[in-house]
Amino acid sequence: MLEVLRRIIQEVNGARNLDVALSTMVRRIRKAMRTDVCSFYLHDAELDQLVLMETIGLRTQAVGHVTLPRGEGLVGLVASREEPLNLEDAQAHPQFRYFEATGEERYSSFLGVPIIHQRRTLGVLVVQQAEKRRYDEEDEAFLVTMAAQLAGVLAHALATGSLTRPSLDGQAMFTGVASSPGMAIGEAVVIAPPADLNSVPDLIPTDVDYEITRLREAIGRVREEIRAAGERLANRISAQELALFEVYQQMLGEAALSQEVVKRIREGQWAPGALADVVRRHVQYLERVDDDYLRERAADVRDLGRRVLAHLQEETPQTPDVYPDSTILVGDEISVAMLGEVPRDKLAGLVSVSGSSTSHVAIIARAMGIPTVLGMVDLPLPRLGGARVVLDGHRGRLFVRPGAELESHYQSLIAEERALAEVLEHEQDLPSRTPDGHDMPLMVNTGLAVEAAASLKSRIGGVGLYRTEVPFMITERFPGEQEQTRLYREQLESFAPLPVVMRTLDIGGDKDLPYFPIEEANPFLGWRGIRVTLDHPEVLMVQLRAMLRASQGLDNLQVLLPMVTNVDEVDDALKLLDRAILELGEEGVTVNRPRVGVMLEVPATLYQLDALAERVDFFSVGSNDLTQYLLAVDRNNPRVAGLYDACHPAVLAAMARLAEESAALKMPISVCGELAGDPAGALLLMGMGFNSLSMNAPSLPRVRAAIRRVPLEAARQLVEETLRLDSPAAVRRHLNEQLGEWQLAHLLPPRD
Repeated sequence: MLEVLRRIIQEVNGARNLDVALSTMVRRIRKAMRTDVCSFYLHDAELDQLVLMETIGLRTQAVGHVTLPRGEGLVGLVASREEPLNLEDAQAHPQFRYFEATGEERYSSFLGVPIIHQRRTLGVLVVQQAEKRRYDEEDEAFLVTMAAQLAGVLAHALATGSLTRPSLDGQAMFTGVASSPGMAIGEAVVIAPPADLNSVPDLIPTDVDYEITRLREAIGRVREEIRAAGERLANRISAQELALFEVYQQMLGEAALSQEVVKRIREGQWAPGALADVVRRHVQYLERVDDDYLRERAADVRDLGRRVLAHLQEETPQTPDVYPDSTILVGDEISVAMLGEVPRDKLAGLVSVSGSSTSHVAIIARAMGIPTVLGMVDLPLPRLGGARVVLDGHRGRLFVRPGAELESHYQSLIAEERALAEVLEHEQDLPSRTPDGHDMPLMVNTGLAVEAAASLKSRIGGVGLYRTEVPFMITERFPGEQEQTRLYREQLESFAPLPVVMRTLDIGGDKDLPYFPIEEANPFLGWRGIRVTLDHPEVLMVQLRAMLRASQGLDNLQVLLPMVTNVDEVDDALKLLDRAILELGEEGVTVNRPRVGVMLEVPATLYQLDALAERVDFFSVGSNDLTQYLLAVDRNNPRVAGLYDACHPAVLAAMARLAEESAALKMPISVCGELAGDPAGALLLMGMGFNSLSMNAPSLPRVRAAIRRVPLEAARQLVEETLRLDSPAAVRRHLNEQLGEWQLAHLLPPRD
């Protein structure tokens, strides 16, 4: 049965549009289950009705016409209860409802299962039989499994609007993880990674003959590579394995494959797109056939397609020569390096299939003030290039080819945001002080160039977090001591005499280096932060020496240790720091010992504050990671992104406890996570007793405005009220209501 299930899913995934997929699905399921009828009912969320969308066995004229409210009839009952219903005599059930148009009066047995995607009922899958038959446990398990497998396919089709049409020719909305606030309207520019057959954009060729020529040249180069590889391995592998190279040569030499690609080029597709289309079609066909040998050849065809595509892309720029004025950069995975390729004045937004709100590109995007949505898993990349789009970084939405009314609505929202920014700009040089005289120092998170330091310096209390990994990520090797010294000196000089908290290299998890990859099954629970640098003291020592050198004569350096789990790690890091100071002294470079802090982001540190306070000078709470670890939510997994919420009662209770215990220890404590950059979150943190808040520069105006308008005593009362609530939704609702009463709702992100 598993093999049958796999083949049905392959056929459905390989269908040219969802209408064909549904037709294939009901026919294959009916055959596999040896039953008379298989039907699919789609749930229309707006009308809360179920619509018969496809059937084999019932009357086809009923398709699209038979509808019933959720909860009505047997199909409606399955949808409302969200569980299977298995009946030997369906007509005897009190909720049976007869539809004359379907002709289902002939059928007695009924088995229906819901199709659910991320807690949302998308439809119901039904099988029926004329004779009375209680579908057995294996039948029910098969249909439940089939429904679960189809849920993702159906969700993607609904998101793209391709349920009744094969192409994306009207307005469609996609949802992902809101990663950097703001809104933008512009043109989608798709960045395709090299040799990815599924991410090649559709382009119309300007010179058909040139496209055909370079295709044949690319095939010729791959044939030569295969021949050379076979010769190199001739004496090291068996004749049977060597025969695979001959199979490859035959595939490349087959006129049919080449002719198909040429035909697609002549029909109006450039060479990479034509190749990708043909290879995907061959692979889908081979994966569906019954012959095991032919199915294995699908991998060979895919591999050859990638090899040829790689050669085609060598002479095809992966980035445009000219970017449109409002570029919305779209890709399977957007890297920090890609951001640098787009002129800053042209880049309006970022959209990526992978990533999360706390991945490194999201952190950089927030620092640059660029609206960003990541984790948009249903995005049809090849069909987006050049499309007009609306990006909503507050709600995590992308509208493709928006209608005039929707675009006008977003233009109004964008204008309102700009007007608010202009109003808030006038008070940015005023103190961050509450009406009752409490000073709440605001710090900035940095990691990019220091060109904005001059405008920021008068508005902040210092740099609460300098991410040293950013310079490491934009090079092709570990930067040397002199190079790091120069970068750190620029930061320290630009903000002097204000303190600059420099975090030691924090890689691993969602922050990888291209020249130092860390591949782990569970990277967030693996080798990251201080664990990496203590295992590589040669890297940490160079960094500490560079920081100390850079601080000479300025004395505004503070060092922050990330991902600390126990005091032994702190002791080892402090020994290396003392050794670096001693070594520099022996070289004639006299430096003062900087203040050292630890990041409180692993729950274990919540229970070691006394011991940590004996060793360091300050605490800095990384609320992003602390939230992830407390809630057991992988921030990079779009399936559970909705569960990641810094306003979860458990997270807020932990934050309040940290502030209270740190005060008892007389230990300065700050917050440098995204919660600090949220006006409502900032008021909560102030009320809890945190000493300073550090955030990305674009968040400063709204947070400052909130603090200047809410007395400390009112913020403390808000904390008391909020800590009594028992769900994230209740917390958010209460915060929104309270800010509304304080006439500060305009500081919150726009809502529907």
